[in-house]
Amino acid sequence: MIRVVLVDDHELVRTGFRMILSQHADIQVIGEAADGEQGLSLIRQMKPDVAVVDVHMPKLTGIELTDRVRKHKLDTRIVILSVVNEAPFPRRLLQAGASGYLTKGCAADELVRAVRQVADGRRFLSPDVAELLALGALDGHSASPFDALSARELDVALMLARGEDMQHIARHLKLSAKTVATYKYRLFEKLEIDNPVALAHLAHLHGVLDNRARAAAG
Repeated sequence: MIRVVLVDDHELVRTGFRMILSQHADIQVIGEAADGEQGLSLIRQMKPDVAVVDVHMPKLTGIELTDRVRKHKLDTRIVILSVVNEAPFPRRLLQAGASGYLTKGCAADELVRAVRQVADGRRFLSPDVAELLALGALDGHSASPFDALSARELDVALMLARGEDMQHIARHLKLSAKTVATYKYRLFEKLEIDNPVALAHLAHLHGVLDNRARAAAG
């Protein structure tokens, strides 16, 4: 039996995934969490085989949660969920220790296949993401300036690039406005930019935003 926890701040997403996974006799959803801190606590307590984790969450992002699971040497394998399907972002998540990467538009059978494959000790990438990663490596485009950012800086960068204001970011991440401003200053410095428009352009250039976010930022 593959024991799974779901970590996503959208209840409808968790409900949908639970319904899909629960249809299979070899998979059991043993817990759910609505933010990253709850998710990490749940993983420590329940010790699931697989955690399906949203990349953008309050308190702890999916990247931070994955990094902590790895650093604490927990056995749970992480499958990351995101709306982003371009190569640089999945690469960063895999480097952080994720075992799988799915986009939220994946088919039901792809979710099930990912959980089974990751539980078996293998990595899983949806075919389109795997192709983009391979092509990026062949073309010599594996490096991204966003790789220099910490997990929290990357999360703030993505929200800024999507046009979200500082107050919204602070509320969503459960941080003070001053702390968000500090992350903004640091990431601007690392990326050698000085405004959100330049950030959105850079994110677009390196394929870090999904299509809907690009349209909003543009």
